[in-house]
Amino acid sequence: MDMWPAFINAALEMVPGAESKIAFDKFHVAKYLGEAVDKVRREEHRKLMKAGKADLKGTKYDWLYSPQNMTRRQKQRFKALRDSTLKTARAWAIKEFAMSLWGYVSKTWARKGWERWLSWAVRCRLEPMKKVAKTIKEHLWGILNAIVLKVGNGPAEGINSRIKAIKVRSHGFRNKGRFANAIYFHLGGLDLYPEGICR
Repeated sequence: MDMWPAFINAALEMVPGAESKIAFDKFHVAKYLGEAVDKVRREEHRKLMKAGKADLKGTKYDWLYSPQNMTRRQKQRFKALRDSTLKTARAWAIKEFAMSLWGYVSKTWARKGWERWLSWAVRCRLEPMKKVAKTIKEHLWGILNAIVLKVGNGPAEGINSRIKAIKVRSHGFRNKGRFANAIYFHLGGLDLYPEGICR
């Protein structure tokens, strides 16, 4: 689930043993970290532009993309940025280290890894990263649950985006029943071919 207090409080109130079941998945943590890196980039870009330097011009999406999804040319250009002494490069390294911590199996080792990350993030002197570190520290119990339980919100988010696409493509529906029928039709896995006909 998301880290909103209302969701957490409702689950704690209604679900027995929720403390060991609530999981804050990688998707939401990555979102917070990505936003923090972008804030550091914008602030640093503003200062560099005032000084007449365009080091970060046009690099917004380079910092947000995963290196695995980059082309060879993008990787070469990004390597120079990543290895620089820019504050944004430091923020990106902190984010990437956090993303590497999701591979743990043991809760004990996962906790040690996250505590090491928290120590770095809190001492980094980058306010957006420190703010995210505070949020993660408060919700570390749920992050550790997500790591150990190996659960995530990805499939649900994917279905939700497909439902939104159905709504946008049809320019809305007259009533909820028709909307539900469209969702079942497109996402219900129905086999609409007559029997005996191969696709």
